[in-house]
Amino acid sequence: MRNSVVGLAMLAGVALAPVLVASPTVAQEMVKLGYIDPLSGGGASVGEIGLKHFQFLAEELNAAGGLAGKKVEIVPFDNKTNPQESVVQAQKAIDQGIRLLTQGNGSSNAAAISEFVTKYNDRNPGKEAIYFNYAAIDPILTNDKCSYWHFRWDASTDIKMAALSNFMKDRPNIKKVYLINQDYSFGQGMRKVSNEMIKAKRPDIQIVGDELHPLLKITDFAPYIAKIKASGADSVVTGNWGQDIALLLKAAADAGLQVDWYTYYAGGAGGPTAIKQTGLSHRVFDVTEGNANDAPEAAQKFETAFRARYGGVTVWYPRAVNQMRMVAKAAKDAGSVEPKAIAAKLEDMRFPLFDGGEGWMRKDDHQLFQPMYIRSFGPLDAGKKFDEEGTGWGWKVQGTVKAEDTIVPTTCKMERPK
Repeated sequence: MRNSVVGLAMLAGVALAPVLVASPTVAQEMVKLGYIDPLSGGGASVGEIGLKHFQFLAEELNAAGGLAGKKVEIVPFDNKTNPQESVVQAQKAIDQGIRLLTQGNGSSNAAAISEFVTKYNDRNPGKEAIYFNYAAIDPILTNDKCSYWHFRWDASTDIKMAALSNFMKDRPNIKKVYLINQDYSFGQGMRKVSNEMIKAKRPDIQIVGDELHPLLKITDFAPYIAKIKASGADSVVTGNWGQDIALLLKAAADAGLQVDWYTYYAGGAGGPTAIKQTGLSHRVFDVTEGNANDAPEAAQKFETAFRARYGGVTVWYPRAVNQMRMVAKAAKDAGSVEPKAIAAKLEDMRFPLFDGGEGWMRKDDHQLFQPMYIRSFGPLDAGKKFDEEGTGWGWKVQGTVKAEDTIVPTTCKMERPK
């Protein structure tokens, strides 16, 4: 990737040189990051693209000197979207000497990794591992099951729903809502917080359906779409991700379902294509931490280079960019890639974010707070250059929530290493 990182933003406080050619004496030592996510089965579509993000970011880091002078290598491990397999793969990584771990897809997998790493570190002082969570958003991970060794860069379920429900409360056309979510820890939490926040902010809205379905196992959502139609809903709220959002939207398109959609992950693989098929211009919304068409120039250059490298694949995970750049700054400030040293520097770190604004990693629970954006999907506005999946449609920001307005309390009682 000779030219793909030219002109990128400041990386971890280090200015990138105009020509990014590492000298033979720079970053000769290696530090490995274990990437534990689905690379087979129903979650592979998101896992493979997540891996591309981290491989691209490793190149960026290495062009700027790596982590505390050590080159970064991404080592993938397939957890098959399974908590038990996530633990097996985490152990394999540690057995290979890898002490920096990252994962994002599936909160049940995240909980398993966080618990495993915490117990492992208790048994192996001086050989600790650290877990960087870029996308698993169950609130329990930064509340009752928080860990000193876990840091999260994505907004939690309750933070995202607070932003989304604030947007929904001012939309008088919403009268009847259907909830549909995946039947595991995140989906169950999404169901709960959706019910609570919608009812609190718009008690006039009627919840006409509340469905849970198996995670990444449904191949035809037509029966679920039929239920939504029969309910008379005018809006659907869902936290579905991966193939479960793409196939849900595809079934809606096939059935001609005319409702508004309020989602977390409609921008994932196949989602934009399915939305275009529905014809629902600017009637499918999501909540996220950035938008390529409104991002700073450096982020747009990164987006352009990433898409060129991977055949048009979108930067789904600005949070992964924030994660790796913050980890790089922590390692630089500590002069070390030791997990304990990185953890200490990450706590309460404030950092300029990929999509603009500043993020703050709260020391109390290791949750990053950042601006959030409500977007809708439709034909590109004049002057905007990033469409999705070759549809000619793109995302447009409809509302912004400041980072300070996303802060939620925590019940975390963190046990810190002695």
